[in-house]
Amino acid sequence: MGSKILIYLGLSLGSTAGSLIPSIWHQGVFSLQSWLGALIGGIFGIWLGFKINQKIVGE
Repeated sequence: MGSKILIYLGLSLGSTAGSLIPSIWHQGVFSLQSWLGALIGGIFGIWLGFKINQKIVGE
């Protein structure tokens, strides 16, 4: 159960951060760059949550 929480947390935090980064360059929230940032950030967040879970569980 803990692994799902870490993966979902990574997904939500990563996609949120990835979608907000283009706003630094004054892009819109619903721009293509924001959508791509959310996609990349979400994938990175899932990967990071999975790796953290592996370190905690020790697999």
